[in-house]
Amino acid sequence: MNNIEEILKKKKLTKEDLLILINTEKAEDIDRIYRKAYEVKLENIGNKVYYRGLIEIGNKCIKNCLYCGIRRENKKIEFFEMTREEILESAKWIYENGFASIALQAGERKDEDFVNFIEELLIDIKKISNNKLGVTLSLGEQTYETYKRWYDVGAHRYLLRIESSNKDIYNTLHPSDPLHNHDTRIECLMDLRKIGYQVGTGVMIGLPGQTTNDLVDDILFYEKMDIDMIGMGPYILHDDTPMGIKYKNEVISVEKRVELGLKMIALTRIYLKDVNIAATTALQGLDPMGREKGLKAGANILMPTATIEEHKAKYQLYNDKPGISDNARESKEYLDRSVKAVGDQIIYDDWGDSPHFRKKKMEEI
Repeated sequence: MNNIEEILKKKKLTKEDLLILINTEKAEDIDRIYRKAYEVKLENIGNKVYYRGLIEIGNKCIKNCLYCGIRRENKKIEFFEMTREEILESAKWIYENGFASIALQAGERKDEDFVNFIEELLIDIKKISNNKLGVTLSLGEQTYETYKRWYDVGAHRYLLRIESSNKDIYNTLHPSDPLHNHDTRIECLMDLRKIGYQVGTGVMIGLPGQTTNDLVDDILFYEKMDIDMIGMGPYILHDDTPMGIKYKNEVISVEKRVELGLKMIALTRIYLKDVNIAATTALQGLDPMGREKGLKAGANILMPTATIEEHKAKYQLYNDKPGISDNARESKEYLDRSVKAVGDQIIYDDWGDSPHFRKKKMEEI
């Protein structure tokens, strides 16, 4: 028995164990890690996959993150905002196709018009679905009061990526100003927990200057913050950003970023066991089979895009985002085939809440 097999038999891994696993280069050992992660998924989740119908409702953003294609100072972007009617039409399609959960994503805004718009939109989404659509928001850093307003009218999951738990790396991704603060991001995650949301976060994988020690610390950060759901994926450059220009020829290879992305899914599943983990579009952006491989490495959430076709190509956080020419029906059909091909089962008409979150709630009773 080799060292990898011995580590994978442990009930609880140490940081040193995680470092050995993430640093292994042997193909057979990497396959062992993926197989173990899938076993842990079956034990804690089942062979179940839940959809989150993703609507990218707008790309205007007050932030100026150095890696992001919809950063405030990107003058080449065509800005858009979906109307209430367009969003509700997409939400209705998601509901009628049995996804059971919707995810609203946008560039970050904090103005009162935006806050009110989201609040009213959530009320309307609950109305058109007879309160049956679960709602995830991914709308950036907000005040406690804003998060509470949105929670009170029906949002119950929130995804706010930490991007890196290493503050020094985080600072290389953002300009030095009060709008971009690592401590603020952590405070927001804590606010979301206090209010009662299922809390999601995640990191970019394969960043310049990032080490495998940093990535293992990210997994330990998920545990420390008692995170319920994880959305993480490989870093992909955007040509019209400072980082895209600076690191155009320096970022680690596509193959290595995909491998690290899959290892992070697998190790997070093995270590945290019962959280929801998404197989992200970024994986597919670097590997046509990336999302399928993500499912086999322990992921259980997919987020097919239901943004209206007119605006899909305008919401690109990174180069060559896949699926921007597909309509919602085509995206669903493709994913249906992919999920069945890996042997998993799509669960319709079920919110697919994080088992980790549900267990905590049961313990409180």
